[in-house]
Amino acid sequence: MAGPAAVATTSLLLFSSTELHAKAATESKVDLKKVKESIADLIEADAEKRGDGTSLIGTFVRLAWHCSGSYSKEDGSGGSNGGRMRFNPEANWGANAGLGVARAALEPIKEKYPEISYADLYTLSGVVAVEESGGPEVPFRLGREDMSDGETSPSDGRLPGADKGSSQMTIQHVRDVFHRMGFDDREIVALLGAHALGRCHTDRSGYWGPWTFAENTFSNEYFRLLVEERWSPKMTHNGKPWTGPDQYEDSTGKLMMLPSDIALIQDPEFKKVVEIYAKDEDVFFADFAKAFAKLLELGVPFPLATKPWYKIF
Repeated sequence: MAGPAAVATTSLLLFSSTELHAKAATESKVDLKKVKESIADLIEADAEKRGDGTSLIGTFVRLAWHCSGSYSKEDGSGGSNGGRMRFNPEANWGANAGLGVARAALEPIKEKYPEISYADLYTLSGVVAVEESGGPEVPFRLGREDMSDGETSPSDGRLPGADKGSSQMTIQHVRDVFHRMGFDDREIVALLGAHALGRCHTDRSGYWGPWTFAENTFSNEYFRLLVEERWSPKMTHNGKPWTGPDQYEDSTGKLMMLPSDIALIQDPEFKKVVEIYAKDEDVFFADFAKAFAKLLELGVPFPLATKPWYKIF
């Protein structure tokens, strides 16, 4: 099986010099600032329309994440290139339930800026969501191409699951998924800090509730709560027995954690990083920006002369 470098080189050889110049010309026509402003305006308008304290912020981060998280460093397959979540099989993966809402919300922006690829638009929406919610600036570069179908999508099962039946199996699953993409333990914890945003929905994942009391604000609150709160198995919901999958709740019953979240304080190595981020938001922001930018570029055949920003320093 070819290694990642060989795969990347092979991918680049698929483009002639003429095609690469045409691709660069198309990217130069994209006004990244205006596209970002349009996404930010969309988030604000949608939140005002909802009027219930929820927004597209967490959903856009999840869209960008799940477009990218199928990558495997072993053969270079998967990743954010292609915008393949528009098609089956990815559109119907259980882990992507509910993301049709995010894709549909971005259609007017794609129509307004047809020069940007779906693959760039979907990942950029996550960047804008992080920044608009008070998070760090995430470096972003254009260059993802759209596929015409889902034929090159990898098999289902590459995205992280919330529960593998026991704490040890869940911990190992988390490591297996992220190590397959090329992330180390510190990067894993940083990326899971995105759970500061959004909430779970019973009609999508089966789980219920937000991780924090400020689900539209990017912060280190997720880590602080993990360390300081007392988390117990959820037994009831709205006065009735809880019939959903196993999850945890805080003392108020209004916040939740998934088994994969609790795994971060059950594993000694993960917990060390959790405690660092709980105490120092600046460190978390810096680490998250770097790891998230790396995630969004997985599987993208950028020209070899263009060094990923996170490898410059």
